[in-house]
Order: sequence, then structure tokens, then C-alpha cells
Amino acid sequence: MEGPVSNHIGIIGGSGVYDVSKIEIVKEHKMSTPWGDPSDLIIEGQLEGTKFFFLPRHGKTHRLTPSEINYRANIFALKSLGVRYLISISACGSLREEFPPTHFVLPQQFMDFTKGLRARSFFGGGVVGHVPTDSAINIELAGLISSACESLDIPHHNGGTYLGIEGPQFSSKAESLFYRSIGADIIGMTNLPEAYLAKEAGMAYSTVGMVTDYDCWKSSMYSLDEVLKFMRENNKKAQKLILKVIKKLAKNPVEYTTENKHSVLTPKEHWTKKQKSYLEVLLG
Repeated sequence: MEGPVSNHIGIIGGSGVYDVSKIEIVKEHKMSTPWGDPSDLIIEGQLEGTKFFFLPRHGKTHRLTPSEINYRANIFALKSLGVRYLISISACGSLREEFPPTHFVLPQQFMDFTKGLRARSFFGGGVVGHVPTDSAINIELAGLISSACESLDIPHHNGGTYLGIEGPQFSSKAESLFYRSIGADIIGMTNLPEAYLAKEAGMAYSTVGMVTDYDCWKSSMYSLDEVLKFMRENNKKAQKLILKVIKKLAKNPVEYTTENKHSVLTPKEHWTKKQKSYLEVLLG
């Protein structure tokens, strides 16, 4: 498989967060990777001459639980299509009073409380590599998204810590209070190991957490109907945000790190033919 030759934009999110009426659908890509198939067909779109790719994280029919998502296949498939800038969009719960429902949060740090069920690295099986995860979020890209939120009057917070849980169950009240006590700001089920794999693949990654509720640390203030209403509102704002970000990023591409190129410790002469083929994509 050939390595990426372009710095395209990728979006991972629910099927409700992109508005097909505003974009030109170029084609749908059925991808296969050394780690299996991604969540669904990858949609190639074009907006005012700018190419981008969209992948529904849970599949078009929302058939995959957070634990069942093939995160490695998703990231590798997008990288092999030339995606360098990756924007992740997902619903989340708030662990802070100041992050109310319908606000967007652009976290800069992660805490991984998943249970080890998800394959979390491209490395292993004869190739050893290490990347820093304190810089999994590309700060420049987050700043560009923040600027786009401001221009659209979307209430948001640029900063904070995302805590990832395994799911599919929500946290208990005791867990929610504990997560608050250790400094987490929002909670979700899908950004890990996605963010760390994007780092291994040399992508500029930023995530948008769309707050739907206060998790369970705070006595319930909202009915189910209200939460569903918040989700619909968030999706509409996310649709506008995606279009704005694509336009801004096309005009003002941000810097991205290439430190993943130096992350592999196993000498090249010991890589197998298969390892060489996928490492050329990841490190390209």
C-alpha cells in the first residue's frame, strides 16, 4: 500500500454531524487494513474545492459499541487516504458546573480509564515504538476550531481534560465523583485510544466534545427528552462547525508534528515486508 501523499482533512463522528446538502460527495471508499475493516465506508467529500474524508465512528446505522470500534483500522484507513488533519466529534458528559449542556469542549489532555479491551497501539508484534501522549492534541488545530466556534457564536471551552471510560454503561455516581476529584472535566467513551493512535500515525488531531448532560455526579436536572433535544442542537451546531473548520483549515493549514517518524526503536533491517508496508503509511 502506498503512503499518503497529501495533507487532507478527516472527520470522525456520528452520522448526524455532517450536512450532506452543503457538500459534494465525490465517492465512498471501501477500505481494508492490516487490522481489519474500519467502521464503515469512508465518504470522500469536497467543499469549495477542498477535499475531505468523513467516517461514521459507530457505523452508519450506529451498530458498534465503543468497545467494538476498530480504532486502529479507522485511523490507518484515513491515513492511507492522505488524511493529516483529523477532527474528532463526539457527545460527552460534563464533570464541571461551568461546562453545561450544549457547550462544546476542546480538551487538551486525556485520562484513559478504559478496561484494556481495545487494541491501543500500532506497535508490537516485533516492532517497538513509543510516542508521547501529553501532546496527543494539536494545540494549533484546537485553536483554529475554537476560532471557528467563536465566529459561529457556539459557546465553547478551549482546554480541559477528557476522561475515557469503556462503556457501554455510564459511570456510577461514585465513579463520577471520583473522576471529578482527580481533575477530569468531561467524560466519554470514544476518544481513546483514537487520539493516541492518531499520534502514532503522525496526524494533527483535535477533538470536540459536545456536552449533553452533567453525567451523574450532579442530581439529574434534565429529562430524557431534554437530553435528546440537547443532542439534536449539538448536531446542528456541529454541522456548521465542520464546514467552517474545513474552510479555515484549507486557507490556514496548521503545523503538525513528525515526531512519530522517530518513535520506532526496532531497526529497519529487522522489519518484515508486511511491517515495512504499513509503517511506511503510518510514518509517512
